[in-house]
Amino acid sequence: MRVVWRRGAVRLVLVSAIAWAMLVLLALAFHLWSCSSSVAFLSALCKKDSKVLNVLDSMGLSSKPLHRCPIPVADDPNAVVIPKRTPNMIVKKLSYITVDKQDKDPSPLFGGRQNWKQRVESFKLNSTMKEFGGRGTKISLVGGNCGCTTPPLGSIPLRLEFSVHCGFMKNSGADMDSIDVKYIKKCKFVVASGIFDGYDIPHQPSNISLRSQELFCFLMVVDEVSLDFIEKNTTVKVDNAGGKWVGIWRLITLHRLPFDEPRRNGKVPKILTHRLFPQAWYSIWIDGKMELIVDPLLILERYLWRGKYTFAVAVHKHHRSIYEEGDAIKRRKRYARPLVDLQMKMYYYEGMEPWSPKKKMPSDVPEGAVLIREHTTMTDLFSCLWFNEVNLFTPRDQISFGYVAHRLGDNLNLFMFPNCEYNSLFILHRHTREHSSKVEWAKTIDEIVKKGLKETRGGLGLWTPYPGDLSSVELPAVKRTSPAG
Repeated sequence: MRVVWRRGAVRLVLVSAIAWAMLVLLALAFHLWSCSSSVAFLSALCKKDSKVLNVLDSMGLSSKPLHRCPIPVADDPNAVVIPKRTPNMIVKKLSYITVDKQDKDPSPLFGGRQNWKQRVESFKLNSTMKEFGGRGTKISLVGGNCGCTTPPLGSIPLRLEFSVHCGFMKNSGADMDSIDVKYIKKCKFVVASGIFDGYDIPHQPSNISLRSQELFCFLMVVDEVSLDFIEKNTTVKVDNAGGKWVGIWRLITLHRLPFDEPRRNGKVPKILTHRLFPQAWYSIWIDGKMELIVDPLLILERYLWRGKYTFAVAVHKHHRSIYEEGDAIKRRKRYARPLVDLQMKMYYYEGMEPWSPKKKMPSDVPEGAVLIREHTTMTDLFSCLWFNEVNLFTPRDQISFGYVAHRLGDNLNLFMFPNCEYNSLFILHRHTREHSSKVEWAKTIDEIVKKGLKETRGGLGLWTPYPGDLSSVELPAVKRTSPAG
């Protein structure tokens, strides 16, 4: 009798536990469904700051619902008047260094071998720019005899001509097929995206007017691995000239990739859009996992022409300071912790203060997945300098964006728009698989060296002796304002 009673009790406990678990899972499923529902009543039931959503989001199992707001775009793309192009006022002419005299390597680096002195010179626009010595120091530069301190007001004249490193060194890779080179010569208005290492397939834009379809070139930059992946997983059509298409997207294949890391290769079309497509007057960059849902002509009107800006990007959802962003990168293991720290120490040493409401910019950290640009010489110079930082240091471009914007100051006609508008520009799709490299998990310099994780063609500035004493630099304290990081 006791045995039967015990068995009955055990079964009752098991059944109760299973029923309880099923109720919890059912409630969780309803919670997630309500958060992703387009029905107003169900969406209102979603608690967007719930710990459950934060945990699932951090595990990559579910995304928290994006905060969206209406974009004040014009009603009709056909009614948009395209204005005259912005004149080049500060930098009249921009040219690019394509050969380093000191580079004897028959296979040169894509980003060149920019030394510390050249890096300093590249930021000198006028007398308001801070010098390299930053925080009241005086240092000697590698490759020169300059003891740099902040110069007196008016001591540096405006530079009407500029020559800078900007990727695409001679015979360094990122080559296009001749049929693609011919095709892009006609592209004055560009929507560009990129897929590297087979992480995505192209997502077709929606709500595109006939006028924009005729005006814009939709260019999807891919490597050979991604082209093969796309051809196996979706329909690729070939036109009479040999060009390859997926829907509205023209596939542009890059051969001889310049970097070891797919993340770094993806920065080439993203940041150096003006170098890859030199005939472009305007460009809109979206990351490969995004589906554009707003007409590109309306985007240009809203974010550039209406306010007479030449560069537009959204503020980051969580972070305002590059030091907050760097802390989140380390916590989420997006790049080697000691190398992220080293880059931030350089920036802090050179005078990059944490963001505060006293700064003119609403944030030092952008949402870098959407970039809207008019290709003036100043905008192109910013892109070159931004890429040079990405090439020299870590590929985490949201850190270096704020630094370069800080160095150029008011010379860059930048509009940082609300994050909720950014979320209303696209539908976000998950990667077909997540990227991860061993260097992202490294905790010490010794580990990187001993395990052979050091990149050979990018980030070399992190391994070149810095012409200043960083040993006493302490990074500013970071207050973690969001569980999302």
